[in-house]
Amino acid sequence: MSNQIKWGIIGTGTIAKKFAADLKYVNGAVLTAVASRNQQTADAFASVFQIPKSYSSYKQLAMDDEIDVVYIATPHVFHFENTIMCLQNKKAVLCEKPFAINIKQVTAMIGAAREQNVFLMEGLWTKFLPHYKKVQDLIEQGTIGDVVAIQSNFGFTVTERSSARFTEISLGGGTLLDIGIYNIFLAMGILGKPDSVSSFIKKTSNGIDEQCAVTFGYNSGAIAQLFSTFNANIPIEAQVFGTKGNLKITHCFHDPSANILLSENSGTDYKIIEVEKAKGSGFEYEAAHVTDCLLKGIKESPVMSFQDSMDLIETLDTVRKITGIVYAED
Repeated sequence: MSNQIKWGIIGTGTIAKKFAADLKYVNGAVLTAVASRNQQTADAFASVFQIPKSYSSYKQLAMDDEIDVVYIATPHVFHFENTIMCLQNKKAVLCEKPFAINIKQVTAMIGAAREQNVFLMEGLWTKFLPHYKKVQDLIEQGTIGDVVAIQSNFGFTVTERSSARFTEISLGGGTLLDIGIYNIFLAMGILGKPDSVSSFIKKTSNGIDEQCAVTFGYNSGAIAQLFSTFNANIPIEAQVFGTKGNLKITHCFHDPSANILLSENSGTDYKIIEVEKAKGSGFEYEAAHVTDCLLKGIKESPVMSFQDSMDLIETLDTVRKITGIVYAED
């Protein structure tokens, strides 16, 4: 492989546009192709981002020998089939979160990557952002002592005119897989896989969760309370409480606009912790990591590992089992 990694993108929605725009900030990354289910849509996307190749089918892109890695930005329910198709054509894959619908699909995806000996990673971009790394560093350094509790909320109002991916069960809709995953990921990133899980949801007539409350319990005594909703615009922020102080991740805790506030001892007086600001929307960090892994010949990310993705989807499956959320893929 040369000192350049040639990227393709499957899907042309909002996330795909942000990712495409951010690739220009990644050394060694070249955006080479895009695929949509519609040639006109693919051509329009390619024109905006000056992409040399545009395809009217995902398979055409997967079979392009010039492409090294594919970013999959399709709805949740298509992640499995799109990823398998790319892996079988020897393409490395960065697949947007959630990795897939359930543990069965994720296990098969990881198995295919190992069988084909190609790179595969779940695109949970938050894990690569400077503010998230800073939060991890502060906790690991003992700045707030032992973590005893986490509270995390993510919500906004979804209307009938909103994207179908939020509301259609056939597209893996519901808060849990779309936004609740960020709450769960944050708690697990700090406290690990929970020892007990409880959950309550408000379910719609078509079987998705429009509100979801999850509580994690740990044998250490630590507790995480996590809430996601499509019924209200609520502060998208998280708090981490320790024996020596507290952390607040404000504004949008999952993206680079977040601010970190630290309170030591008193729990009331907070100071801002400065971190590097993203040049783009923040997707450049995970894209740079994948590009670096490919240039070095690494087949599994040391940051977002297969085990990380397995633990995450297993926990999401547990919440769905408790609350009775069932998708056709189950």
